[in-house]
Amino acid sequence: MLGPLAIVAITRIVSLPAIALATVATLLIVLITSVKGTGWEPTTDISEEVLEHRASAVPETEFPEPGNRAVGGGGGGAGAIPAGGDGEEGELEEGGTVSSGPGDIPEDEVEYFEVEFVKQGETVELSNDQPILEQGEDEGWDLPYACRQGQCVSCAGQIADGPSEDFVEHDNQQMLEEAEIDDGYTLTCVAYPRDSFSIETGEAP
Repeated sequence: MLGPLAIVAITRIVSLPAIALATVATLLIVLITSVKGTGWEPTTDISEEVLEHRASAVPETEFPEPGNRAVGGGGGGAGAIPAGGDGEEGELEEGGTVSSGPGDIPEDEVEYFEVEFVKQGETVELSNDQPILEQGEDEGWDLPYACRQGQCVSCAGQIADGPSEDFVEHDNQQMLEEAEIDDGYTLTCVAYPRDSFSIETGEAP
């Protein structure tokens, strides 16, 4: 019978060579794998081919550009009168044209008209090169407004003496219909005075 010390000595002798062999085998496998690689190759990039195929599969179209890109535009319906007046055009140096608004008036041609603000109880002189809303605010009045672009009716007012376009010129108003303009309604944020008149602000159709 072997004593306990002999068994421990035999176990150590067996274990050391086994550990050494396992370590050598592991190092060999790692070395061979790193030298030879795994054999994986990246796939071919087919993105360009897919894009070309899609482009050739979609037929060409000739859709016109949308006529109105304004946010909230067109709310006045089919009868709404577009940008103020006849759409005068100015010339560019390169030979092209650009539209000019009713406020584009040379300084020496600016005129002034007496406008009565009924609710404010005052009559003031307004120039024809700035909108009614801006000039009313310059007087210190808190006049109603929202978009300042003629695309809502928050700033609407009513001119007492008939069709508003007899007294003001609108720049790109998109909300009032012809019948409402005939009733004297105007959008003060884009309305430029062209005569003397009385107006009630804060009056929407």
